[in-house]
This record gives sequence, C-alpha cells and structure tokens, in this order.
Amino acid sequence: MRPDNSKKRKRPSGSHNGPSPSNGLDTSKPTAVFKPTAGRASTLSVALPGSIIANAQSPELKATLAGQIARALAVFCVDEIVIFDDGQGNTTRPHRPEMPDDQQYTGFSDPDHFLIHLLSYLETPPHLRKHLFPLHPNLRSAGTLPSLDMPHHLRADEWCEFREGVTMVEERASTANSTESNFSKLGAKSGKGKQHTRANQPSGPVKTLIESGLKKRVMIEADIPPNTRVTLRFAEDEAAASKADHLIAEAVAPEVPREEVGYYWGYSVRRAPSISAVFTECPYDGGYDLSIGTSERGGSINDVSPISKFRHMMVIFGGVAGLEVAVRSDDELANLNVTGPEALFDHWVNLCPGQGSRTIRTEEAVWIGLMGLRKVVVDNAR
Repeated sequence: MRPDNSKKRKRPSGSHNGPSPSNGLDTSKPTAVFKPTAGRASTLSVALPGSIIANAQSPELKATLAGQIARALAVFCVDEIVIFDDGQGNTTRPHRPEMPDDQQYTGFSDPDHFLIHLLSYLETPPHLRKHLFPLHPNLRSAGTLPSLDMPHHLRADEWCEFREGVTMVEERASTANSTESNFSKLGAKSGKGKQHTRANQPSGPVKTLIESGLKKRVMIEADIPPNTRVTLRFAEDEAAASKADHLIAEAVAPEVPREEVGYYWGYSVRRAPSISAVFTECPYDGGYDLSIGTSERGGSINDVSPISKFRHMMVIFGGVAGLEVAVRSDDELANLNVTGPEALFDHWVNLCPGQGSRTIRTEEAVWIGLMGLRKVVVDNAR
C-alpha cells in the first residue's frame, strides 16, 4: 500500500472541542439549571382553547403545535394549563368503528382531548411514560417533539430530595421465614391457596415498590394501587443514599416541592367545557385573584396600572377568532348577560402593540405573552 503523503491541515495550538482553559466553562452542557431559593405559594396558570389544534392540517403539525405550547409552559414555569372549549373545535372526520373509542386518534374529532393528551405526556418524566401512557395513535409523533427537560425530569445519576415515581406492586414487610414467604408468593401466582395466603399474611406495614428512575430499589410505606403516579420525598441526603442498598421515601402532594422548597415541578392539565368554567372550576381556594385576558383589541400592557401582588394568576389566550367567540358560545355567560370578554378579567391587554403581522398565532401569543408578563411573575415571588 502506498503511504499517504498528503498534507494534513494544521490546527491552531489553542483549538479543541472541550471547555476553554481560560475560564474553565464547559458550554457543551446546559448551565441554566433551575435552583430553588425559597418556597413559593403563588401559582401561574394559562388557559387556551383546544380548537387551535383544529387549525393544523396534519397529525404531524398538530403534534408540533402541542410541543410548542408545552415548551412555553416549561420555560416560563407555568403551574397549570387549562384547555377550554370555545365552540370552534368541532371538525368532521370519519370514525373508525373497528377501533375502541379509547384507541381513536382525536386530533380531528376532539382537539381538546388531543391537546390535553400530548401536554400530559410531555410533562411526565420520560422514565414514567411507558408505565402511564399506553400506545395510542395520538402519541405517534410524540417521540419527535422537543424535550421539556424540567427540574423533575431527573436522570438516573442525578439526585434531588424530591422525585416523581409510579407504583409498581404492593409488598408487606415480612417477619416470617423465607419458606412461608415463598409459599405465599407461589400461591398468589398460581391462583391456589388464596385463603391460606391471606390468613398467613405476615404482619407489618404495607410497602409499595416505586419505579423512580433510580438504579436502587425505592419503597414507600403506603398502600397505593399500581400504576399511580406519586411525588416522592427522600429522607436521606445524597451521600447517605449512595451507601444505602435501598431507599425508603415518603409520598407527598405534588405541590410540596414548590411550596416548601421552591422547585418548579411541572404543570397540571385541566379541561374546561367553557371559558366560564375556567374560573368556576378553579382548583385553588378562593379562585384566581388576578386574571388577564389577551387580545389585539385590548389596551397596551405598557399602559396598564401597576399589577398588584397575587396568589393565583390566570392568563387566558384566545383561538383563531379570539376570546369573543368563546364568550358568545358560553351559555352561562349568556344567562348573566355578559356580551364581551373584557368583563371577565381584571386586565384586558394587548401584549404586542404595533404587531407587524396581521395575525399572531396562539402558540406565538403564548410565548409573547408570558415573556411580557415575566417581570410581573418574578417580582411577585420576591
């Protein structure tokens, strides 16, 4: 073989692919990691109509739109997303009678359900999705959507005092010998001797096995049905957990990481049958004490009087035809003689005065609106 005498291009002596030695900063990995500072009692909620899905023409575009919405919710730390019916989402698409109703693709027949399905899937930590979300036509393109990478989307080698998990099986702490324990397991699997197993079941606290994404076995002392998502709190610190053979955790409410420590712990998803139900079915005690409606027909956000401190803030975006059609299709509001959306909100604002395009799509408005209100949210937490 003839030797290769071709000249190779010289690299500058300082060129490399790693971090710069001058400052030691490795920019190949994200550095904007969420770090809680103090517990946060306030919440930020967003509501928008599911009919925006009907405006996308293909299943792939519908999924992409849902991914854009989910990314905005994650970036701006939204705690609750409400999908409401504005009366514009009804579309006609042939039903497939050979498939069960719960296996039908709903991107055309029920846009609200489709958007809720995708948003819930994307919010769930990746290691839990296969347990909580069976294969479904709605999720066909979900693997191509961008990751949300929220604080509770932890890797197997990352430690946090809180973690999301899913219950797998139920076990009891056994004080009996291994022979009796094996006999009980054998009887349960074979379907024989069930009365014997129940009568001789070892005493002790019930422990439930949790799939948490960690490499170590995690148990909680609680009786929770399988395939239930739970928020875990670990008593051990990272050093103690690394030495333990298995971990015992405590099941806590999903809002505990936010309220007690200040973590952003994802968003909850709620469906509302109308725009008025966004308010009347609010899960927070006392409802939303600050509500903002967005429209190109609203006043400039720069001219709004100073927004007071809030506990639960709701920002509502309209669909293709705006919030006006949502109000007109709401029977409850019609009974109250409410004819315009501005009467529903503390502030009725235009978040992008002087827009250069004739229209701003809802998925764009969510990004623009949450960015415009970012200072209000940050100042409120101080």
